[in-house]
Amino acid sequence: METVQAENGVEYVRSDLLRVPHGFSTRVGGVSTLPHTSSLNLAAGRGDPDETVIRNLSLFCEAVGVRAENVVSVPQIHSADVREVGKAERGMGYFRTAAFSCDGYVTADHGTAAGIKTADCVPILLCAEDGSGKPIAVGAVHAGWRGTGAGIVCEAVRKLLMLGGDTSGIFAAVGPSISPCCYEVGEDFYEAFDPELRERFVVFQGINSEGKRKYRADLKAANAYLLQKCGIPAENIDVSDECTCCADGGKKYFSHRRQKGVRGTMLSVIALPEE
Repeated sequence: METVQAENGVEYVRSDLLRVPHGFSTRVGGVSTLPHTSSLNLAAGRGDPDETVIRNLSLFCEAVGVRAENVVSVPQIHSADVREVGKAERGMGYFRTAAFSCDGYVTADHGTAAGIKTADCVPILLCAEDGSGKPIAVGAVHAGWRGTGAGIVCEAVRKLLMLGGDTSGIFAAVGPSISPCCYEVGEDFYEAFDPELRERFVVFQGINSEGKRKYRADLKAANAYLLQKCGIPAENIDVSDECTCCADGGKKYFSHRRQKGVRGTMLSVIALPEE
């Protein structure tokens, strides 16, 4: 993946595997002025006035190449629910009240932009191409540890297949999120997490000061594994090596863990190009 500095000052991350408009936002380049949200906060309820959030959205979408008013980004609930969206859902979550909640989207509608919000959880963007290499559908997934364990990324792949995709023609970018270097978890996480995934991607680290077992978890690798398990070739998967908690000394991304919940929010979007 590469970091792009847009002409309007917005900095975002993109993957060469996804040949459609897309981007994972950073915290760089917006108009937020609160210390904990500066400068590209893309969610309401974090201290910024609504007009500031919409201005940030417009700047980010301009940089990525999608229309701000076409973004669908409804409240997220740490589920495995993936919805198909289109023109009827455009603007939900930013310009009008959302009619539902979910943690992922797929769409075959050109111009509709699927957007998911994160501040340590794993953002995953997907594109399905036909046999000639033409993009025919896209998807976006918010994979926290609960969604990861429930296999939300496989649900998104299943729905892309229903829209005409084929596993060999689906490409995925697993974006910046908290990495094992900063993602220490406890026994409650270990016991609740999917057993197959915890055996592979949760590593015992020792005993903490309270006498409880502590672990390090790798949610990005877990989602890459799930993508391959549901048929996506390894060469079709791009995984970011950046940690939202510590990249650039904490200056590049918002991090729920690092900022102890007092923080802004990133947005990741993807869309089929408008016809």
